[in-house]
Amino acid sequence: MIMAAAGRALRSMDPSPFARSLTTFGGIRTRPCIAFLYHVTIPPTQDPRGVFEMHVGTSVIFQNPQGNAGDPDLDEKVYDLEYELADNAESLGFDSLWSVEHHLNGYAMCPDPLKFLMYFAGRTKNIRLGTMVVVMPWHEPLRVAEDASVLDQVSGGRTILGLGRGVAKQEFEGFGVDQNNARALLVEGIEATKMGLETGVIDYQGTVVKQPYVQIRPKPRYSFKGRIYGSAQSPETYELFGKLGIGILFIPGQKSWDDVARDLEVYRSTFRAVHNEEPPAPIFAGWTFVDEDEKRAQELGYKYIRGYVDSAMDHYNVGGAHMKSLKGYENYAKATEDARAAGITEDMGKDYFVSNHVYGTPDQCVARIAEVREKLGACGFIAIFNYAGMSADEARRNQQLFADKVLPRLKALAPGLDIGLPSPALEAAAA
Repeated sequence: MIMAAAGRALRSMDPSPFARSLTTFGGIRTRPCIAFLYHVTIPPTQDPRGVFEMHVGTSVIFQNPQGNAGDPDLDEKVYDLEYELADNAESLGFDSLWSVEHHLNGYAMCPDPLKFLMYFAGRTKNIRLGTMVVVMPWHEPLRVAEDASVLDQVSGGRTILGLGRGVAKQEFEGFGVDQNNARALLVEGIEATKMGLETGVIDYQGTVVKQPYVQIRPKPRYSFKGRIYGSAQSPETYELFGKLGIGILFIPGQKSWDDVARDLEVYRSTFRAVHNEEPPAPIFAGWTFVDEDEKRAQELGYKYIRGYVDSAMDHYNVGGAHMKSLKGYENYAKATEDARAAGITEDMGKDYFVSNHVYGTPDQCVARIAEVREKLGACGFIAIFNYAGMSADEARRNQQLFADKVLPRLKALAPGLDIGLPSPALEAAAA
């Protein structure tokens, strides 16, 4: 994943920044991963639904990198802190709250994001609730549709359903799922889940997903059109999601933003050709660290995001020999081989991952998010504030400063389409 990113992106860039381990920024010696310091104005997106402020959400990932050996006390502390940060999200002004799905180790200890969000549906009034993501090959579409429908009932139509394929070998093995079937399980799982959420019925006979006629009860309260997103990395997946008619949720690090922009053009053209309408604007996420002190922001931002990258490399092991023989994952294996052939070291790949995320002073973070938003034509950003063993006080400070000094300025950017609005709200906005 990360080596693949470096292989694709570094070859298309001036190699000189990466020939140096440090560069100078504002008189401070830093790694070449800082934000672009310029103001970006993004023209409003024209749409019959109207325009809205930029959507800014936050996600918790429940990471305990020290806990893989089995420390239940530390797991509890991680959960307590993440629930505290999630509790803060609505009052701090975030538009959405998200969580992930992972299993079996401390990389991310949230095995069921829909259950997590159900708890917060009862504790919040307006904030939208998103999955980043539900991994379809590990679930029956019937259950996903039922759980999403219940969450939408309880929350009053605030659900945003992010879906994905999964990559880590250990998680597929833990569930006894043949990873060679992952792409088919993803495609057919999304089709069956969409059918259930849009019609209240699933009657689906695919190659790997077979569901005789059943009703979804409670019947979905609102349409999920425009509220289902897929996590995409490979060009093939962007095209696939265009055909399926769902939005794009992008988690950076695996490729350059220019590559992502090209993939999005394929996605948009496919979506328009198949569905004869405009696709939803994409959402992107980022591991985030902000501090008023520039030197501290650069040093600790790099430290913590690099710590997360180390844990991701260990969890996904996309450079492993097993990737070559996995059906549907050939792109990962080839990109890793290309990177190695080009002389891209693992450290270079990790530093490239870090450079795609968001850390610095409030000014630098605003500029970085705005720059990526403009390049991708995105409507929303999801910030992750706690990861890689960060102290509780540091995570609280990180979230609070972002809410105080970054969030209001993002809201002041030229507006775009909002995400996750149920149908009645869309109709009211267009009225």
